[in-house]
Amino acid sequence: MSYTLKLTQDHDDRRLDRTLRSLWKNVTLGEIMKAIRKGEVRVNSKRVREPGTHIHTGDELAVPWALNDESNHVKKFKASWGKIKIIFHGLNVLILNKPSGILVQPDEPDGDSVISRVWAMTGSTMPAAVHRLDRNTTGVLAVALHGDSLRALEELFKTRRVRKFYMAVVVGRVNEDVIIDAPLLKDSENNLVSVSDEGQPAITKCTCIDTDGEYSLVMLELLTGRTHQARVHMAHIKHPILGDRKYGDFHANKKMKNITRPLLHAYELEFYDDVHESLNEIAGKKFRADIPDDMREFINARGFKVT
Repeated sequence: MSYTLKLTQDHDDRRLDRTLRSLWKNVTLGEIMKAIRKGEVRVNSKRVREPGTHIHTGDELAVPWALNDESNHVKKFKASWGKIKIIFHGLNVLILNKPSGILVQPDEPDGDSVISRVWAMTGSTMPAAVHRLDRNTTGVLAVALHGDSLRALEELFKTRRVRKFYMAVVVGRVNEDVIIDAPLLKDSENNLVSVSDEGQPAITKCTCIDTDGEYSLVMLELLTGRTHQARVHMAHIKHPILGDRKYGDFHANKKMKNITRPLLHAYELEFYDDVHESLNEIAGKKFRADIPDDMREFINARGFKVT
């Protein structure tokens, strides 16, 4: 079965693949890419085989799937998943405090995720996450509620006009502030990232908040937004994040068996004043997420002072 629809302002100047994912959430990314490659997706009656093609208001989009029944789709989430703590709820933007152990986007049709829960909370499948946090990373996450705010937020993150601060517990004594400028190369097949001259530019500022010599509490400002950036950069300077099974210190992790995830928390997002009108409600504001219980317990046990 196929379906044809005219695109609205909510999808103006968006990438084709992202629009398809937002409209057909029960179709996997692999199925979407396969349909594009096979020429089964048409824009204004023309086959489009490039996922990054930008589409516009009024374009006629034809696909080989039926349109979701959004009311039934949302009901599935309402019956299945819990809620996410809201830090700020505006007309165009949601700022959330993501818990650990949950993906930002569902990895299977009708799967649990932050966005699945937002759909259930709002009664709409229009909201979309603008950036990503790893499954076990907690903290501040920005979600666009409409097409205009989605495009505006994507542009802010792309042009680095949002300041992103993370709090982390790392192994060893961090004696001084350091800027880590090390390009990162992603191995998508194995979901691994490494420092490599062949990688993309990546910069992290690390500031020590407190230390007892064995461990340090640090604040990380990510000046770029690469996959696993904080985790790989801290491991690169020999101060891996405690609890990180992929890039961390095996002996330190084994010693702290009660730490079951990387102690990494997206602490603050700071938005610039000069933003699109759809983002006026967050212009010039800072949003912080409460430190999660497991990280707070470790900080208190070590006597670290959080300013």
